[in-house]
Amino acid sequence: MSDAVLPALTVSSEPIDDPGPLLHLTEPGSPLSFVRRGAGLIGIGEALRLEFRGPTRLRDAAAAWRDLTERASTRDEVGERGSGLVAFGAFCFADASPAASVLIVPSMLVGRRRGRSWVTRVDTDAPLPRPSPWGSPLFCEFSPRGLDGRGYEAAVRRALDAITDGTVAKVVLARELAGRLPAAPDLRRVLDWLALAYPDTWTYAVDGALGSSPETLVAVSEGVARARVLAGSIRRGEDELSDAELAAALSTSVKDLDEHGYAVRSLLAALRPFSPSATASEAPFALKLPNLWHLASDIAGPVAPGVSSLDLLAALHPTAAVAGTPRAAALQLIAELEPDDRGRYAGPVGWVDASGDGEWAIALRGAQVHPDGTVVAHAGAGIVAESVPERELAETTLKFQPVLEAFS
Repeated sequence: MSDAVLPALTVSSEPIDDPGPLLHLTEPGSPLSFVRRGAGLIGIGEALRLEFRGPTRLRDAAAAWRDLTERASTRDEVGERGSGLVAFGAFCFADASPAASVLIVPSMLVGRRRGRSWVTRVDTDAPLPRPSPWGSPLFCEFSPRGLDGRGYEAAVRRALDAITDGTVAKVVLARELAGRLPAAPDLRRVLDWLALAYPDTWTYAVDGALGSSPETLVAVSEGVARARVLAGSIRRGEDELSDAELAAALSTSVKDLDEHGYAVRSLLAALRPFSPSATASEAPFALKLPNLWHLASDIAGPVAPGVSSLDLLAALHPTAAVAGTPRAAALQLIAELEPDDRGRYAGPVGWVDASGDGEWAIALRGAQVHPDGTVVAHAGAGIVAESVPERELAETTLKFQPVLEAFS
């Protein structure tokens, strides 16, 4: 970001009657959202956009946000998390990514939490708009870009060689699918489908990055930081018995437990400078999603006053769940084996308010919609010593399922 002086925004939040489905209020071509089970936040328009690049992008964003909140004039009649001044954010995975990481302050924000609804206006007194009619149905045909199936299996074999020689203990490798949308797509259709099909995940949309993420990177509220680590997965069964057997197999899989353990230890180590007493659940549990089971662990701990969710992002990203361990060696291997930049895939996506509280997921199970209509989706798998290339390819196919269905 440049050294330009940030504006002094005028912000007001007030209670409103229930506005109905939040996602229906978003803008068809450029939605802003972070919702789960009908609650959360959506944005309309842009009052301010801040862009960041390079290895200090997250620290720069934290500093810029502090400056912006100190300059703002705010009247908040709601007093909920997410009322007052709020920015939506989406950050690139890699330090060297040419794509921009962004914080976007919407002109208008609509929130719902604990049965209360509100609207926040920034430098505007415009009335809350009514939902516009749905656009035409979407259909996007995807095909491999960068690595096809054989190419991905070859990359996994090279990763296994690096594990054997001790370069890394775990590395997460991703592959891409790409397609093209018709002109003026109504992206609310994609979000609405994801929210209905995957209600227990975060349905997110920020600057064209949209999807349905099951993984909370970090959430900060009332001085407590919380995270959910997902690493290790298996398909769902065809009936109740086979489904239970697959969940049990995942919970006892040495390969998946090893992969999961790397991710949990990585996140705890990064969080402890801010929360020395942070702890993880005693054992990982099987988390059920419509298309697969995940091994999951919840982590929580108090943080010192003044520590914002953006500060924690700068310390936590990227976790072993989306990069590997040791971090530096895994990132180098990803750069060597993945032919294209990940962009915002596996980067932080979410929101932050003026107090520093916020909710941030990892941008998974989604895609980036570019201004020219190109759509690029990513899916990855964690590679450890016990990995089998064909099985890792199959895992990425399962993880593509939500976004492929949403765009069809």
